[in-house]
Amino acid sequence: MKKDTDRFDTDMHTLELTKDGSYTAYSKEYAQHYHSTRDGALHESLKKHILPASLHVKEKKEVAILDICYGLGFNTLATVLHYKKYAPQIKLHIYSPELDAKLVQSLPSFHYPEEFKILHEVITALSTQGRYEDETICIELFLGDARKYVKKFENKFDIVYQDAFSPDANPMLWTQEYFSDIKKSMKKDAILTTYSTALKTRLALHVNGFYIYLNKGEDFRAATVASLRELSNFEPVNMQHKIICNPDVQPLRDSELNFLSPV
Repeated sequence: MKKDTDRFDTDMHTLELTKDGSYTAYSKEYAQHYHSTRDGALHESLKKHILPASLHVKEKKEVAILDICYGLGFNTLATVLHYKKYAPQIKLHIYSPELDAKLVQSLPSFHYPEEFKILHEVITALSTQGRYEDETICIELFLGDARKYVKKFENKFDIVYQDAFSPDANPMLWTQEYFSDIKKSMKKDAILTTYSTALKTRLALHVNGFYIYLNKGEDFRAATVASLRELSNFEPVNMQHKIICNPDVQPLRDSELNFLSPV
């Protein structure tokens, strides 16, 4: 009899080829892809998370990263590859919550990019034990509620990858109160990256004291960078102007979620 790890979880997911040649998955539960099919799964991870964040911590000896949510593991795995190649002197600590335990268990048989083949041991360890550690990397998965997990940490993270399903599909991970907990878990000089450019998302960060920046390039759709300190290497978003021009837009609040339609 085959184990769950012998095949990718196709009961709730379907594979789809993306623009850069890497595969992502479509979640039947959330009715969304894990990555942009237009930007490409691996390309999106690199351009919207790994590269902008790594520039921010290049002088550090140790870096703690919160990867919300683990999903197919692209952000965590691409981070490992990037630091091994370009910053092997940095000790990496990656913490990632994920609600879908069955998905994680099935990932050793996912159709990953060729670049990830050297990380098969990492993928297998995370899928079967929820943890991987060697001389330069320590990764911990938490199978459960990301909101509860985040509350465990204070002044911990140098980087946060905010990469949950969209606010429409998974609003609990995009509210003003959620980002308040994220802020508490971050160091004062930390950086947050997200693919979302929605004004509601940016407002939820803004009211928590984050500076908001545009992450853009010719080969990917624009994304957002946020920081508790002003940054000089990203284009600032004029939030006061956005607020004046969009007076009816408000950040998502926990108290409103009972009134949102279920996915």
